Amino acid sequence: MIGKWHGLIINCPDASALAAFYQELLGMVRVQDDGDWIVIGDAPDRPGVAFEQIDDYKAPTWPDPAVPQQMHFDVKVDDLDEGERQVLRIGARRLKGGGETFRVYADPVGHPFCLVTM
Repeated sequence: MIGKWHGLIINCPDASALAAFYQELLGMVRVQDDGDWIVIGDAPDRPGVAFEQIDDYKAPTWPDPAVPQQMHFDVKVDDLDEGERQVLRIGARRLKGGGETFRVYADPVGHPFCLVTM
């Protein structure tokens, strides 16, 4: 092992707004808030997800490769229909694609993520 996972950093146009979306989606808490750099997680001493506010943010255009998705979350749920209802309520939008065990969405700034039941 070379090292331990520390975090995933997501670029976005508004760090606070996107952190709030993922806090609701993943059930995490804000463990660091420096305005344009916000980290959410289970606890301050565990790996987290950071949101870095940048001025020239360009949203992914998935599935069109013009602006690649670069990364995405898979979020396990018990029921796809109920999960969809909840993510749409907090600002996600449904994207093309999916199947019997997963559905594809975009977060409020365009990053793709999937709800999965696998």
